[in-house]
Amino acid sequence: MLTAIIIGRLHFSVLPIEIVCIQQIKSTPGFARRAMEVFSLSQTWIPQSYTPRLDVFELQMAISLIKRNFQDNLANLLNLKRISAPLFVEAGSGLNDDLNGYERPVSFDIAHTDTVAQVVHSLAKWKRLALYRYGFHENKGLYTDMNAIRRDEEMDNLHSVYVDQWDWEKVITREQRNLDYLKETVVKIVNAICYTLDIVKSRYPKIDVILNRNITFITAQELEDRYPDLTPKQRENQVAKEYGTVFLMQIGGVMKSGQRHDGRAPDYDDWSLNGDLLFWDETLECALEVSSMGIRVDSEALDRQLRLSGCDNRRQLPYHQMLLRGELPLTIGGGIGQSRLCMLLLGCAHIGEVQVSIWDADTQRICKEAGVLLL
Repeated sequence: MLTAIIIGRLHFSVLPIEIVCIQQIKSTPGFARRAMEVFSLSQTWIPQSYTPRLDVFELQMAISLIKRNFQDNLANLLNLKRISAPLFVEAGSGLNDDLNGYERPVSFDIAHTDTVAQVVHSLAKWKRLALYRYGFHENKGLYTDMNAIRRDEEMDNLHSVYVDQWDWEKVITREQRNLDYLKETVVKIVNAICYTLDIVKSRYPKIDVILNRNITFITAQELEDRYPDLTPKQRENQVAKEYGTVFLMQIGGVMKSGQRHDGRAPDYDDWSLNGDLLFWDETLECALEVSSMGIRVDSEALDRQLRLSGCDNRRQLPYHQMLLRGELPLTIGGGIGQSRLCMLLLGCAHIGEVQVSIWDADTQRICKEAGVLLL
């Protein structure tokens, strides 16, 4: 039996060193091969049997193929139009995504406007304002190529400080603010992903990735009830291994245990109408989150979630005042990771195989020894 739990972290130079003591962790998929699942992949590792399926030039062409076809599939299925997106927004506008509430945005001053700008974390709020400003009507929406810097991200096989995703948002009616409409939208996104995989496999026969097109819908509370002794990340691994494709719903609120499955900002998703799309990744033997999405807050949900989160100070921000007054359209939206999707469909072991970023020396060494080329 393998046992481990993190009780602290010491920092020497640029590499975090974890201190461990004892806790029984028995049923996590792939645990014996990874040594420390409790890290939730917080350190780079490459499976011993892993060999890239494509060479670097084939890989670049396959990435292009995925991005072109997926965004077209997504736009057609969800009735979206592509628009240009900002790399930064004005600090103090309330438009930047606060993620879990502790991440620091990259900020800089702009001399000629005498303002401070922030590089976006995501476009969750900006998109909804854009739908309002551009005059989108019900059941029509937009998507963008979003590029972000998340300086406090813990880098590993799946995480980089550079984030690239398709951010999308769509106007809906009051009657569509329900779980059935959310699930219908998830089905369309999974279809777009699977259609894209079919195209990739027809072009590159060496790609042998298989995805389950049938989606299992489960709430965070149901998952906690099923696996009460596991951590949230271990629960995701268990359910993704069992079902292949999972949409984990209702993330952000406090569960019966008094804990949250994961953090969510209070001012974009309605915590009762959101979720994460997970696929079982055979290469890394873990759940791979491709998308976080949801039906957005209306004025009542925003009021409630600001209060529960202790974020009442945000009520004075221009964006939040528009929401509380009911001036912005009701919407559904989310982000779909471009590099994550390429990783999944191409069977890659590290996100650095499909995007260019900065990595610590240890990650570079591990990948080089394993024959993995970081772009």
